[in-house]
Parts: sequence; C-alpha cells; structure tokens
Amino acid sequence: MSERPRIDLYSDTQTRPSRAMRDAMANAEVGDEQRNEDPTVRTLCAMVAELLGKDAALFLPSGTMCNEIAYRTHTQPGDEIILHETSHALHFEGGGPAALSGVMLRTLPGERGMFTAGQVRGAIRDHGPHFQRSRLVSVENTTNLGGGAVWSVDDLDEIAGVAHEHGLSTHMDGARLMNAVVASGVPASAFARDWDSVWIDMSKGLGAPVGGVLAGSHAFIAEALRHKHQFGGAMRQAGIIAAAGVYALKHNVERLAEDHDNARRFARLIAPIDGIGIDPDAVETNMIYFDVAGTGLTAPQVSERLLEHGVRIGPMDEHQMRAVTHLDVDSRSVEDAARALRTVAGQG
Repeated sequence: MSERPRIDLYSDTQTRPSRAMRDAMANAEVGDEQRNEDPTVRTLCAMVAELLGKDAALFLPSGTMCNEIAYRTHTQPGDEIILHETSHALHFEGGGPAALSGVMLRTLPGERGMFTAGQVRGAIRDHGPHFQRSRLVSVENTTNLGGGAVWSVDDLDEIAGVAHEHGLSTHMDGARLMNAVVASGVPASAFARDWDSVWIDMSKGLGAPVGGVLAGSHAFIAEALRHKHQFGGAMRQAGIIAAAGVYALKHNVERLAEDHDNARRFARLIAPIDGIGIDPDAVETNMIYFDVAGTGLTAPQVSERLLEHGVRIGPMDEHQMRAVTHLDVDSRSVEDAARALRTVAGQG
C-alpha cells in the first residue's frame, strides 16, 4: 500500500502538524541556533526547563539523540548503564550506547517495563579493577514495550535515591512523559525531580513534526552541548521547527486525554473478538498491545490484511501487535479500525 493509510495507528509519530501549528512555524522568529541566537529555540528550551523543574534545556533533532547525548554526558567508555530489558535505547537506537559512548548495558526484568529500587541496588557492581563501573540508571516514562505504563513518583524517587546513594547518575527517557502527566495528574516536575536528566519528545503525541528537548542542570547542559556538536546535532535557523514545539506545549498537552480515551475505547471494542488477547484495564495511556495468536494468523499477516481496509497497526513480534492513538485519530477512527480487525479475524 503506497498511499497513507486512512487510519494510521502505527505510532503517535505519524501525527501531522495542524494548520495552526504550520502557521506558527511559518511566522517564527529565527536566528542562528548553533550560536544560541535563535529566540524561538530559546523560548522552547526555557519552557521545557521550567516544566521539568530543571536549570536549563537543549533542543535536539530527535529523541534518540536526547538519549544518546545524555548517556555520553553521564558516562565514560567502559561504564555500565542499568536499564530495563525492554528499553528503547537497547532495542531501537541502532546500538548507539555502544557505538557512541562505549558503554555496557545491564538489563533488569520487571512487569510493564519497570523495575524496583531493590533490583537496582542488587545490580550495582562492586568497585575494583575487574568490574565495569555502574554509572547511570535509565528509565522510560511512559514505558514503550511496557504498554504505555506510568511509573509512580514514589518508585521513581526510591530508585533515584538508591542510585545517588551509590554515586550513580539518573536519566529519564520521557518521550511520552506528558502522557504520564495527563493520565496521572502528577506534574512533570514531580516525575523529574530526582532525575539528573530528562527529555520530552515534541514529535509524538504533542504533534510537532520533529525534535526533542533534553533538560538538566547548567553543568549537565553545558557538557551535553559539546556532545551535541560532536554528534552533528547543531542547527541554524531552527526556530522554524522549535515553534511547533512551543505551539504543542501551549495547545496539545491537555488534549492527550482524548488519545487515552480513544485507546481505552479501542481496547474495549476489540476485546470481544474471538482470538484477540487483550486486557482493556491495562491500557493507561495511548498504547494498546494485543495478541492475535488465537485468530490463526500471525501479527504480520493481520497487519498486511488490515492495510487492505486502510488501517495500519504494526506487528511487534510473531503474534503481538501495537496500536497507538494520537491527535490524527478520533473516536470514529478507532471504531472503524476495530471493525476492520473484526473482519480480518473472520468475524466481520
């Protein structure tokens, strides 16, 4: 299928900037971002720093770059990062931690992409020349492969406390942190308060076409800026794209609740389909993971057949699929997508 699907639930990265957002981009005041002279970029960074309760922030082209620059800033080659076994940085960033920072990854298991402070304490290595140095704890909020689950602030505080007690730094992949904020009612700054670096993505549920913003202390951001240049992330008149982020933070945060409602609606609609395995009560934000093994089809087969109905939902493995709601998907769209899935499952 060469044209764009009629209903695209592949990811919230499939959002397109609205007309109002495009107007904001077209009218943005710009300057040389590399020289810190772009006023719109500076506005966006100040907004994110205040939102997260941090000293400063850095506008970057992608969320992956936010993670990788944070890792490079917090670690030295040969160090070890403690993170969940389903983490985005482990599975979807092209081996970046090894290639760009020369670090090892210590993975922890846990339900829904989460682990405990006790697990972190047990994973921290002894000092000595025979061991790599445990240097950083990294979490995702919300969890991606964990189904869009939201961490509790108490658990995050406890994990950060163990890390800092042992001299480790902390990093939060907050690509969908604003989904966690809207779903829980907890301010972003509360989630981020004990984490040395945090970033949020502009190009997922917030609806901007590109960019992420990484925040931390003045010292952290100063060092991260050097790595931004090393990694080729410096830009020129970037206010054109930063303006989309400014617009998104002003207009597209509270509406994330609509995405969460649509996700739960989709889950409830597909739960009665024979052969579909899903727990609708597990849907916390905008991600719906479900199993299709009972249909007799594989996830890639279901995905391909859904495209014939103008619906795109991505396969995650042989039998598991992931649908993600976003601002370009309304309640009618999820109803149509559920009907298409019922048809593909042989019950239409």
